[in-house]
Amino acid sequence: MKLFDGGGLYLEVAPSGGKWWRLKYRVDGKEKRVSLGTYPDVGLKEARERRDQARKMLGEGVDPSEARKSDKAAKKAASLRTFEAVALAWLDKSAPTWDEGTHAAVRASLVNHVFPAFGRLPVSGVRPADVRELVQGIEAGGARETAGRVFQRIKAVYRYAVAHELTDTDPTYSLKPAEILKRQIVRHRAALSERETPQFLRLLGEYQGEPATKAALQLLVLTAVRPGELRGARWEEFDQARALWRIPAERMKMKTEHLVPLSSQTLELLSSILPAEDAKGLLFPSPYYPGKPISDGTLNSALARMGYKGMATAHGFRTLFSTCANEAGWNSDVIEKQLAHEERDGVRAAYNRANWLPERTKLMQWWGEHLAKLARGADVIPFKTA
Repeated sequence: MKLFDGGGLYLEVAPSGGKWWRLKYRVDGKEKRVSLGTYPDVGLKEARERRDQARKMLGEGVDPSEARKSDKAAKKAASLRTFEAVALAWLDKSAPTWDEGTHAAVRASLVNHVFPAFGRLPVSGVRPADVRELVQGIEAGGARETAGRVFQRIKAVYRYAVAHELTDTDPTYSLKPAEILKRQIVRHRAALSERETPQFLRLLGEYQGEPATKAALQLLVLTAVRPGELRGARWEEFDQARALWRIPAERMKMKTEHLVPLSSQTLELLSSILPAEDAKGLLFPSPYYPGKPISDGTLNSALARMGYKGMATAHGFRTLFSTCANEAGWNSDVIEKQLAHEERDGVRAAYNRANWLPERTKLMQWWGEHLAKLARGADVIPFKTA
């Protein structure tokens, strides 16, 4: 049913009871309609005012219906350019390069810290002061590392926004972490010096704890891999005929497969390790949780029992290897590649795809022999443990 008022305005009543104000008009001889709101939210007086505004637009050559569509499109475009919308688009773009855990962590940091602060603002409306105050607030709450990560993620969102022409301004451009965050005192992981290594190797050889833990520490020293990479080691990754350990990308920090040449000393150690029952292929299975590797605290706990608490860490053996190899004159590029310190510069990374494998094979054999010499000299270089 239609109840006409005048000037093309009428109230349309649906069988369900809904009531809409509509305006009927013509443009270029074609009859058109435009909605002016629902009754009773819009009363008769306001409906007439809206009709008069629409007819004024017609007099100026503007089609009210097309104008409304343009207005809706502009509002939709604006809603798609809020910081939150742009950040979510950046997350979707980045997702294929991350694992699920990283994606979830990055998203959570934005949802918990950034979106409540200025997620609904237009991406071009966020000021440097907004970013600075947010990051400093996180730091003041005792989470400096989180503050730094949040800042870097906001910065990445704006790189994406500028690249996709969603904004011309980047409020993070003038902000430097060193200027907006308090200076952080870097505490390096405790590591042995070469002079202290002979005594350590002697004590490790005499270690009376779990044989698998002892073997894990020995393999860690010989290969200089990260503790996490060692804990998850599986027998199928070792090609003893070719003297190579192929660590899959999913266990590497930089998500790139890593090759570890095995010295004759390392191969001898591997031959002495007896695969445990129900280990499901793991070199170092947990004695408590079937199918799981030893925990991340196992190796450091063993070092503490040996008297090295606060003096050496499992990760610190990488520092020992790097220091000894550099002081012995080995090519620093070869050392860095062996440590799986992947190049972030694309050109240099492409150049190094050759992996330096022949050079690294020589380096790791030298390291195995060097450790053997240090172990033989353990009885003439005294060192007092804690």
